[in-house]
This record gives sequence, C-alpha cells and structure tokens, in this order.
Amino acid sequence: MLKQEVCTDQLSVEEVETFRREGFIVQRSLIPLDYVDRILQITKRDETAYFGDIEYEADVQYPGAPQSLTDEGGRTIRRLRQAFSRDPVFARLVKEPFVVNRLRQLLGEQVVMPLAHHNCVMTKHPKYSSDTGWHQDTRYWSFTRSELVNVWVALGDETVTNGCLRLLPGSHRMVVEPDQLDDELFFRDDLPRNQSILSTAATAELKAGDALFFHACCLHSATRNYSDRTKYSAVFTFRSLDNPPLSDSRSSELPELLL
Repeated sequence: MLKQEVCTDQLSVEEVETFRREGFIVQRSLIPLDYVDRILQITKRDETAYFGDIEYEADVQYPGAPQSLTDEGGRTIRRLRQAFSRDPVFARLVKEPFVVNRLRQLLGEQVVMPLAHHNCVMTKHPKYSSDTGWHQDTRYWSFTRSELVNVWVALGDETVTNGCLRLLPGSHRMVVEPDQLDDELFFRDDLPRNQSILSTAATAELKAGDALFFHACCLHSATRNYSDRTKYSAVFTFRSLDNPPLSDSRSSELPELLL
C-alpha cells in the first residue's frame, strides 16, 4: 500500500523527486470532504437518471463486463463522462491552490486541463464491473509530448477487494516496445520479458479525499469490484501550456481550461 502524508499546499522536494522517480504519489486527505460529498451527490443524481454522456461496461468489452447493452447488467455504468458539464463543483476543485500548486510543481507554471480526456467520475459496480489491463493512458492520446499528469480523487474507500488502482513504479520512463503490448495496446501479462516488471506492482489503496497524482505514461491496471458496494472516483488530466494537443486528433476535439 502506498503511503504519503499531506502537510502543506505544495509538494516537498522529496515528494517531487518521488513522483519523478516512481511516476506517482499519493496525497492523503488532500480533498476536503465537502467536495467529496457534493461530487457524490451529483454522481448519484446523474447515475440514477442515466443523465449526460455515459460509458457503459458493455461498451468496453473488458473481462467481466456484460456482452451488450441488452444483456443482464448491460446498462451498468462504467463512467460519467464530461464531469465539467454536470456541476460547477468540478471547476472549483481543480482551481484550488492545493491542487494547482502541486500541478505547477510537476508540470510548470502554466497548467491546462484538457476536457477531452478523463474529466469524469469512474463508477465500479459490484456485480458487472470489469478488469482493466495494464496500460498507459497516452495510448490513444495525441499531444506534442507525453508529459501529462492525472489526478485521481477517491470518493470512498479504494481497496484490493473493490478494484483499486495498481501501478508499476518507474514505468513512465520505460521504452515500451510494440511486442510487449497486445492488439489493444495493453501491456501483456503473458509475456516472460514483462514478468519482472509486473512483479514490482504497487497497490494504491485510498480513503475518501485522498488523491493519487500519476504520470499518464505510468502503467496501471485494476480488477473488477469484488465487494458489495459501488466504488466512485473522480479523474482529471492536466498538461503544461507548451504541450498542446495535435491538431485534428481526438485530443483536440474539446475546449481546454487554463488554470
């Protein structure tokens, strides 16, 4: 389990170094619980109404997911996309000094939030959730450089049982060869040369209000939810101003927020 404590509105020199070396860092109790409560209210409201832009488990066809929307559990929600369009609480949160100051330390003084990637609340339901294989978030993203940072906010307990994230330390600095990936660009767990890398996996168990900052090239995965309660997490992506999306790509389809 990853351990990191929060004392100020910025990272210490040692914490920045940990991020540079490992590709991730946990900040305990970073997000005030009034933010957590409000985001959960919005999430459950929109989840109940099936409101807005939704990705279903059946859409991704990962192991454990229903095969189609018409199957039993087919309308199990995987994530509520476009969080910024759902409530102003999301814009207020990412502009908070305790978030922005840390991002500036990792990305530079001018930080931009793309709305085309993440910008969502992940929901992992007990019965029909799926396994997500080892991957880099940049596999389908198109930016000038791959230097982006994700912020994953736990809205409740995240444990091995309910499918918390696992990460491979230092994998953001790896050169991943094409033959180490399958056809969907997941890092192969059946390949002997990958086994020693996979054996280093760290588990990011979190509590409500904890935040995981991780490099978009850091390999990560998660199992399905084996508990009896839904797990909720808010996820956002950030880049520096001098790292724009490539034109005419999926990454350039939506506006961006300059923090």
